[in-house]
Amino acid sequence: MQHAVGAPQPGGGPTPPVVSVTGHFPLPAAAPVQVPAPDGNGSLSGGAHGPVAVLLIGAAGAGKTTIARHWADNRGAPTAHISLDDVREWVRAGFADPQAGWNEHSEAQYRLARRTCGFAARNFLANGVSCIIDDAVFPDRPAVGLGGWKRHVGPGLLPVVLLPGLDVVLTRNAERSGNRRLSDEEVARIHGRMAGWYGSGLPIIDNSQLDVVSAAAALDRVVARSIQGPPVW
Repeated sequence: MQHAVGAPQPGGGPTPPVVSVTGHFPLPAAAPVQVPAPDGNGSLSGGAHGPVAVLLIGAAGAGKTTIARHWADNRGAPTAHISLDDVREWVRAGFADPQAGWNEHSEAQYRLARRTCGFAARNFLANGVSCIIDDAVFPDRPAVGLGGWKRHVGPGLLPVVLLPGLDVVLTRNAERSGNRRLSDEEVARIHGRMAGWYGSGLPIIDNSQLDVVSAAAALDRVVARSIQGPPVW
């Protein structure tokens, strides 16, 4: 006969503590992410390294989702890609499309998606799987930006900024479709806010002239350097 967790046991034995789980895996509280050591070539692709968590920041059209996916696909160790936009769009009926106007509903769904992504990242890390999260994090909103991700994932999270030129971002955005395509005015506004990352101390990659493979390789090098001397944020 199976007994529920926390129920009194036959014979009056001690009651085991209630354990919060996700699936079959215990989910720990946010804690410092394990820091793997890069190999002699400054790469993190080797399977012997521990899990690492990366936050790839960029505006719409910066290429962050494509680069994050390629980076995750080509590592030699188990790695998950977590896209905030994908998670946000899990909401079907009642989806608050920001293009229809930013309001408390779209803001709430973004907050919920970020918490869900952080929840997933911590569970992956607890089970030895690295992860890379992509999100448009603004430097002028630290409480819900880097501060929020630090609370959701843990202080060992490694943030990296993708910041190509405005002309490149506008061209890439024009190639998008659906609710992920923004107006040129909105793209320019977001790109201008992203420029605030300059001088922040975070690593910045200008991928204006880089293809996906080259940008992913640059990201790998930046992450390796960040692990050796994590930025203060």
